[in-house]
Amino acid sequence: MLNSLYIENIAVIEKTNIDLYAGLNILTGETGAGKSIVIDAINAILGRRTGRDIIRNGEDTATVFATFSDVNEAVVATLTDNGYQLEDGQLVVSRTLSLSGKNVCRVNGRPATVSFLRELGLNLINIHGQHESYELFSPETHITYIDNLADDAELLARYREAFREYGRLKKQLNDFRASETNREQRIDILSYQVSELDDAAVEIGETEALTEERRVLMNAGKITEALHKTKAYLEGEGVTGAIDILDDAVTALQKASDLNPEYERLFNRLNDLYYEIRDTGNEISDAIDESEENPYRLEEIEQRLDLLNKLSRKYGHTEEEMLEFLSDARAELERLLKYDENVSELEAECEKAFEKAQSLADELTRVREATARDFEKKVKAEMSFLDMPRVELIVSREKCALNRDGQDSIELLISANPGEAPKPVAKIASGGELSRMMLAIKTVLANTDMIDTLIFDEVDTGISGSAAQKVGLKLKEVSASRQVICVTHQAQIAALADSHFLISKNIRDDRTYTDIKLLDYEGRTRELARIIDGVEVTDTALAHARKLMNYNDTQGK
Repeated sequence: MLNSLYIENIAVIEKTNIDLYAGLNILTGETGAGKSIVIDAINAILGRRTGRDIIRNGEDTATVFATFSDVNEAVVATLTDNGYQLEDGQLVVSRTLSLSGKNVCRVNGRPATVSFLRELGLNLINIHGQHESYELFSPETHITYIDNLADDAELLARYREAFREYGRLKKQLNDFRASETNREQRIDILSYQVSELDDAAVEIGETEALTEERRVLMNAGKITEALHKTKAYLEGEGVTGAIDILDDAVTALQKASDLNPEYERLFNRLNDLYYEIRDTGNEISDAIDESEENPYRLEEIEQRLDLLNKLSRKYGHTEEEMLEFLSDARAELERLLKYDENVSELEAECEKAFEKAQSLADELTRVREATARDFEKKVKAEMSFLDMPRVELIVSREKCALNRDGQDSIELLISANPGEAPKPVAKIASGGELSRMMLAIKTVLANTDMIDTLIFDEVDTGISGSAAQKVGLKLKEVSASRQVICVTHQAQIAALADSHFLISKNIRDDRTYTDIKLLDYEGRTRELARIIDGVEVTDTALAHARKLMNYNDTQGK
């Protein structure tokens, strides 16, 4: 539900905030007061095309903020899929327009694109009016009316899953067949690649290990020199070495320990140190011997690293990527070698998946055909009530190739007069008729349509008297299950409002301003009287206005 709308610098609206409510919200005002500007502002929030000329004269930018609560599951899913979420159960959408043409859009404070606002808006608000009957003008949306009334969401979901599986298998089969023309060539290439990688016997981590070993070998001379020098210091070369000196020190300290037990602890420490250093000297000797074992090792490492580098350029930068390439190549090679067998299996799987999808599509068609007749009957009754008794509505269904919605191409056709052939809605209906037709459809789908907010802009065009009263009653009926916002010039409709807003135009300091305010009972009475009688509000008009409002109260408003 749309809770509030803040508008700044849109046309003649400098700044205004409108708090909207559940039920039927009515907007009235004199022609040119700015009612259409409110609709333009809402269109901006819904991501629809908005020209720079909407920005108030003398200003560089214009901004609209809209706050929603209790949004439907489709809106939540769209938010989640795009990395957004509700905050305290609320959704705040804003859009700032600038003379430079730049748009700044935000969803709950985070940057968004105009296209995302458009996607989000599809399930937030429907606008129906002289120029906004997008749903009726778009035949691709008509199938949703039938599905909503049929309540076939579970069946449609099962069909779509089956259709996706059929599409996946069909693509796999087509790709496989396409590969037949160069299969032998592909087999040769894959065989060579598998053989080359198998022969190389790549191991994970070996490049890093070999690189480190190469670094060590390239410094082998310096390392060996340091080891020999260390050995000389420990063992001595022409002079007494550290080990012999330490041995003499141990022998001396042992004598002191034998004479005085207090020195036994020091003797043990020095004796342990002597054996530790002697063992270290032995290990250094072994290291010197090992460093001289394989003088060709560096050349072997260089050759291996060259091979790994060559393979990495062809099959992947890392050993993991090369081994993954090898695994995929083996699998593809096996499939190609078993081509006939695999094609037969794929064909059988594809045929089975198609039969399942076709069966579910047939079931969908049967449900839709039955629902279409019911839809025609119910909408026709509603249109007749709305003073359109001669308009025939027909749900045209043609069979088409399987797609994500089944095998049905559905379009609403109307015949405006008896004997006339039915034609597409957009080619026949006037603006007022489109709005009333949509009102009739929304009445029929009142308990199934998930859109929470409906806007009817001048739905009363071309009607008056009892017809206007009937339109008002239908708006009231629809508003029992969702929020309805209606721009009207008819007192009979405005009298049914749960919340009535007056839009007025004023001139201050040689500039035009539009003001919007929620009317109390007396304010509503005067506004209804103005609609009834014109500029001069008479006592008779006031009495008529009170009668209209009191009548609606007695009808259980």
